Amino acid sequence: MSTSFESAETDLKAKALRLLAGDIRRLRKARGLTLAGLASQLGRSVGWLSQVERGISLPSLADLRALANHFKVPVSFFLTPAAPDEKEQQVVVRADSRRRLVSGEPGVTEELLSPDLGGRFEITRCEFAGNTSPQPRKRAAEEAGYVVSGALDLEVAGKWYQLSTGDSFRLHGEAFRWRNPHGEPAVVIWVVSPPVY
Repeated sequence: MSTSFESAETDLKAKALRLLAGDIRRLRKARGLTLAGLASQLGRSVGWLSQVERGISLPSLADLRALANHFKVPVSFFLTPAAPDEKEQQVVVRADSRRRLVSGEPGVTEELLSPDLGGRFEITRCEFAGNTSPQPRKRAAEEAGYVVSGALDLEVAGKWYQLSTGDSFRLHGEAFRWRNPHGEPAVVIWVVSPPVY
């Protein structure tokens, strides 16, 4: 006979598995990948990936690492606990449940403000510490940002702009890089369409 604690634990595991399955499916679709294409890139079968995306099979930690590397997110992205209310998890992101992303640049911390990386755009909270991006980056996306606090210098197509609290910007696929020589972190809300992670 199962106790109410065991039943609650089973329900929590099922919710977490559904969240993980949905995350993987949305990431795959947002990248324009088919089941066969992603399965091939991971060295797994289409049947296995289909079962993972439907919440029937739980991927191993090695599989989660491979998925994280492929989608350029930390493994912890897939291990975020499910929201208490399942209906809420695709609409609301609570401050204490934000998922961290991996920018690959020193001095940058990014958290996902969107419920997931599917859809037509992503919203991130970026914190830029006293550093400079090593090289300009160029992405096939439209991007916009709003400086919540601090100051940040942004180079767009070879021209530097000094941004302060309350300033905003928009990019249309131009090469850009940043620097923060101001001694305090700059916090920027950054929107990218389509998602790049």
